[in-house]
Amino acid sequence: MPRFIEKPAIVPASGSKPKVIEEYIGRVACAVNTISVAKMTSPGGWEEPSQEPRFAEYTVVLKGMLKVETDAGVFEVRAQQAIMMGPGERVRYSTPEPGGAEYLAICLPAFSYETVRRQV
Repeated sequence: MPRFIEKPAIVPASGSKPKVIEEYIGRVACAVNTISVAKMTSPGGWEEPSQEPRFAEYTVVLKGMLKVETDAGVFEVRAQQAIMMGPGERVRYSTPEPGGAEYLAICLPAFSYETVRRQV
């Protein structure tokens, strides 16, 4: 049966500066735990701690640049580019450029604070 999502749910974000997470599909927006789809808007200079999530994350940058630090290297993912992270891979995201970034994050299974496993 179709489920119409009228507007996204705002999910609290971690990191050094305020970042907006608009979840369209996921645990918060519509109680779906199999997938989450969210639009992120991060200001310039934002960064978050490393994490080793228990979900796969597929990220598509819409605007700006998202810096992705992994054990395999550092990637500067720019508008119209994407990066895929498997479950259990250590990753750290940031938006160091002045304009920040906007990007979509798709997580399988859905993002949760219990499974993101942020390192403090």
